[in-house]
Order: sequence, then C-alpha cells, then structure tokens
Amino acid sequence: MTTTTTATTAKAPAAGETVLDARGVTMRFGGLTAVRSVDLTVKSGEIVGLIGPNGAGKTTFFNCLTGLYIPTEGEVRYKGQVLPPKSFKVTAAGIARTFQNIRLFSNMTVLENVLVGRHTRTKEGLWSALLRGPGFHKAEAASRARATELLEFVGLGAKADHLARNLPYGEQRKLEIARALASEPGLLLLDEPTAGMNPQETRATEELVFAIRDMGIAVLVIEHDMRFIMNLCDRVAVLVQGEKLIEGDGPTVQRDERVIAAYLGEPFEGEPGEAEAAEVAAAEQAAEQAADDGTDADEDAEPAAEPAAEPEAASDADADAEEAEADAETDAETDADEADAETDASDTAPDADAPDATATPGDTDGDGDTDRTTAPTTAAEASGASGSGKENDS
Repeated sequence: MTTTTTATTAKAPAAGETVLDARGVTMRFGGLTAVRSVDLTVKSGEIVGLIGPNGAGKTTFFNCLTGLYIPTEGEVRYKGQVLPPKSFKVTAAGIARTFQNIRLFSNMTVLENVLVGRHTRTKEGLWSALLRGPGFHKAEAASRARATELLEFVGLGAKADHLARNLPYGEQRKLEIARALASEPGLLLLDEPTAGMNPQETRATEELVFAIRDMGIAVLVIEHDMRFIMNLCDRVAVLVQGEKLIEGDGPTVQRDERVIAAYLGEPFEGEPGEAEAAEVAAAEQAAEQAADDGTDADEDAEPAAEPAAEPEAASDADADAEEAEADAETDAETDADEADAETDASDTAPDADAPDATATPGDTDGDGDTDRTTAPTTAAEASGASGSGKENDS
C-alpha cells in the first residue's frame, strides 16, 4: 500500500479540538428504543472505537450522527455547530462515512466512484456543467487529480480504470474509504471496515486508518474484531442494548466485568430484565421446595403400609395345600391321557390273524376259489358262521 500522505483542501482541525459532540442521543422506532441517551465526543487526530454485541444500536447511532436518522431526542454537534437533519448537508459540514454493507457504483470505474465523493467540494453548478466552460474544465481537472491522489493513497492507483464490481472484496473496502475521503472530511466514520477480511487485509486496513489519522482527520470506527479495535483506538466506548455501558482505554474496557458479561451473555447487576430473571429464579425455587415437601410426605406414609404384609405366615399352609391339590389334579390328568393313548393304539393296531383284505373270501389256499370251511379258527369266524347259518359254494 502506498502511504504517501496528501494535504487536504479543507483546513485540518487544531490539535485537541472537539470535532464531534453527541449529547443525549435517543432514537425510538415506535415502542422500541434502539439508542438511549448516548453521549460521545471525538477530538481531532483521535481514533475512537465503538463496540458492542449485535443489536446494541451501533449502526443506528451512526445513522443519527450522519443525518440518515433524525434523533428522537438529543443533538449532534460538529465543531460546535448543530448538524442539520440532512445527510448531504452533514457531508458538506465535514462528516463522511462508510457503510457496513459496501455501497459502491458497481458499473462505474474506480476513478469515477471517487469523483462522486467530490461533489460537495466543487462549486460548479448546472449551467457550468451544461456550458462546459473553462471554469468547469479547470474544476474537473482538479477533481481528477485529487481523486487520483487518493487512489494512490489507498493503494488502488493502478486500477483507476477498472470497474468497481471487478475489484476483490478488500479493495472494494479501500475504494469506499477513498470515496469518503474525497469529500475532505474532518471526521470519518467507519462501519466495520474489516468485516470479511483475512489477517493480511486487516493489517493493511489498520495501517490505512493510522495514515488517515496522521492527516489530522478524526476517526470513529465500529468493529467486532477486538484485536483490531484495541490496537487501533485511543478510546473505546461500549454500547449494550442501546445504552453506553463504559468508555475508556482498551485495557480498562477489556477488564470490565460488565463488558465481559455483555459479550458472554451473563447477567450483571442493573442489567435490563433483572427483575424478570429474579421472578424466574423465585418460581424455580418454589417448585423445588414443593417437590421436596412431596418427597417427605411419601417417606412418612410408607411405614403405614407395612402391617398389611404381616399375615404372610398365616397363609403359607393354605398355599401349600392348594399347590398339592393342583399337583394331584395334574398327575390324574396325565394318567388319563396315557390310558387314552394306549387304548387308541390298541384299536388302530392291525390283527395278525385277520385274513388278507385283498384275498377272495373263503380262499384259503390262494388259488382264487372259495374253499369250504370245516370249522371256525377264531371266535370272530365262529360268530360270523352262526350269524349267517350257511356256507357259500362256488
């Protein structure tokens, strides 16, 4: 990065002069108070940091300082003069800013973006631009020279003809700073200038801010990178829920327990919402006490149920008798089942003396003829003979 410093056309503030004096700045949106009674001063040649958790109201406070918002209460003074509630008039007074989200003219060249920042410092009007007389060309040449000088200052001199959208992210941040410097401010407001940068880009931005301070320009910066902010700033103010919690040098702020609690989410004495937290704690304690009381009552009631179990010995004999009776019934059922099984087996077993069912009745020699039976050989045959009263002849 080229660190050649350039003299500004505007008179640099005297050393120690109060550049910014914000008193009791309050900003409400309906029922929501985003910023509440914030006081802050910045002196010439000083770098002041503004930190706080997300949603603390830092950017809203910036918008109040630069005329984008009109504060509900309080006032903002620049070099002793109350600032008008118009952003372009605030810029003309000597306050410039960058934005948390980069706002460049992406289809314009790098040089043209810086020239846009020069509009508050040129005296040429509409007719001069239309007629394009010698005065206009002279002012245009002076603006281009100053814009080129600022691009060299931030390290973008070689890319003056590039489109802004084609620049890397870190260089777009530098271009936005160069455009803000083109308005020749006495106070520069930087809203998270190192967001999304790698360590090398962050270090380059730190050196750039120091160089701006050496030009006599006061700087007020919002940043979440604590290492960057503590190395950079002379003083640091902390916003929490829209209120200024503490202001001092870096080590003092870092050691403050309220700041640590605000970043870690731990409650501190006097924090908004402490009453609600106390109510929750009291309710939890009452619930625990009720649970303890219920446990004690259960423990006291247990001995009363024990006497019901004492007649156990008296019923042992009855239980033995019932068990013996059940065993006897089981044995009887088992014997009966075995007997039935034997009977079924005898009924289904084939008779060895019975004649072959396939043989011709009365054929005893297997020749196919019915033989005369002289005498029954079995009781079955005898009964059959007596029943028929005849013999079959072939």
